[in-house]
Amino acid sequence: MYTVYIIYSLSIDRYYVGYTNDLIRRFNEHNRKKGKFTDQGIPWKLVHQEDFELKSDAMNREKFIKAQKSRKFILSLISSSADKHSV
Repeated sequence: MYTVYIIYSLSIDRYYVGYTNDLIRRFNEHNRKKGKFTDQGIPWKLVHQEDFELKSDAMNREKFIKAQKSRKFILSLISSSADKHSV
């Protein structure tokens, strides 16, 4: 199982899109200092995730989201997933 995820940092008001085969491990890495871009945004909050059986599908979805270069697009994804999870 592979997960495409979007995390958000309030401190820098930025979203980060990625994919992984272990969401918990990867999320914890983003919230640990290691000399990378995401260090400046700690703490990060998970705001969206999509699961895929195939790595290639997850990679393609991540590329598609990033190619939109649109905060508005990311916000629409977050909003649509929140709607699905509301009672």
